[in-house]
Amino acid sequence: MSERTLSERFHQAAEATPDKLALCCEGQRLSYAALARMARRLGAAMTAEGVAHGDAVAVVLPNTPAFVALLLTAADLGLTLVPLSPALPPPALATACRAARVKHVVGSLGVLEELKGSGLLPLDIAAGLWLSVGGPIPGGHDWTICVDAAPDAAPHFAGRNEDAFILTMTSGSTGDPKPIILTQRTKLQRAAAAQALYGVNADDITLAATPLYHSLAERLVLLPLITGGTSVLMARFSPSEWLRHVAEEGVTFTIAVSSQLSQILPALKTATTPEHNLVASLRCLVSSSARLDPQTKAEWLAHFHGEFHECYGASEIAIATNLSTEEARDKLKSVGRAAPGVDVKILAENGAWADTGEVGEIVCRTPMLFGGYYLRDDLTRAAMHGDYFRTGDLGRLDADGFLYFMGRAKELIISGGINVYPADVESAVAAAPGVAECAAFPLHDAGLGEVVGVALVARAGEEVNLRTLRHHCARTLADFQLPRKFFVLPQLPRNGMGKIMKSALVAEFGGNPNDAP
Repeated sequence: MSERTLSERFHQAAEATPDKLALCCEGQRLSYAALARMARRLGAAMTAEGVAHGDAVAVVLPNTPAFVALLLTAADLGLTLVPLSPALPPPALATACRAARVKHVVGSLGVLEELKGSGLLPLDIAAGLWLSVGGPIPGGHDWTICVDAAPDAAPHFAGRNEDAFILTMTSGSTGDPKPIILTQRTKLQRAAAAQALYGVNADDITLAATPLYHSLAERLVLLPLITGGTSVLMARFSPSEWLRHVAEEGVTFTIAVSSQLSQILPALKTATTPEHNLVASLRCLVSSSARLDPQTKAEWLAHFHGEFHECYGASEIAIATNLSTEEARDKLKSVGRAAPGVDVKILAENGAWADTGEVGEIVCRTPMLFGGYYLRDDLTRAAMHGDYFRTGDLGRLDADGFLYFMGRAKELIISGGINVYPADVESAVAAAPGVAECAAFPLHDAGLGEVVGVALVARAGEEVNLRTLRHHCARTLADFQLPRKFFVLPQLPRNGMGKIMKSALVAEFGGNPNDAP
């Protein structure tokens, strides 16, 4: 693999095709020349304000061209970006900034005003550069004024592949945040792996529909920009907007969160006819971030005629497995086999490698491994089993090497001393008439310790008959797996990435299994 840096790759692409569309976001369309100019001017402005190689910069922005330009500028100057959700309250933002040793802050005006006024930040952060998007902030600088006034200087190319490029927070809304170190080299390796696995090239138009404070969207935005393609960035996700972006922009490749695909499917089936296919341009679609339930996967395979893939991974390891269209038809419940260069194993409770078919913790050895948890060597050591990263997920491998995801270890339901894997319950419930999506979680029980609860959402225009659902579960699940209670909800609680928050379900319903039918 070439040792060209991320900044060198982008600026070489910009020089080769200056007039080509580089970025499309909420009505703004930037050519490679325009995006490169914005990144260069931002670099000149930040350098003039004393921002230096190795400085950590918190980013509290929605999905905007400004965020993308900052990614490119950070790579060029050798900065460490700390992307944070704009939805976090000031105490959580301040905690994350302290954990990452942040020196400067870039964000939306309202968020920065609230954060700056909270008085929660150490003096060294408060004294650094504050760059606001949306208007000037007292004691800081307005993005538009600052960048427009900066000279269009040449790129610095000060960033190195070994530099800590991104610190991604695995938690931070409460408790102790764990910043994941991702170097420029790791980001480039992950982009190259996706490029090879899914055949991405300069002709592709790639859609990113998740927040840029998460590594998935960062990869989907940077991948086309270093290969000469086009990046389409959604400000926020909705099924109708996702379909509109694919159809109007001619999107050819994307990686979507599995929950997004569950929400898109009904709209796709309603809007698509033989004469009008909204996803006709999409040659490759990848499901990620959480297991796609088999029923939904089967329906996508029936309605989508491009390449369909499912992957398993984590921020610390990126893509670890791949399930192709052909494999999915025979291994519908699997999340695939180990991706090239990756070794996936199952670790038994006794620390030995599990036998074929035995459930244990999923561990992965990969060249795309993160650089550890920032300033937390104790957590880094605890996360490793030799050269293998301990995912905290439960799974099993079949005789052909296909991985089956069984849920998070901390979400395991132990009923009367028997392990109940949420994925088994969810697969059964999702296949029942009228169920759009569901989540299994533990309910406290005085006798058994825990019993199974299931929160579900009905398909649009349909009702779920709970008597019929119970009969369906009785035919497809063992006695110890049977849900004790069902909770029919208008929607399931989700985080910013669209993942179902089972902790919220436990908090609301888990204390008393007699609260629902």
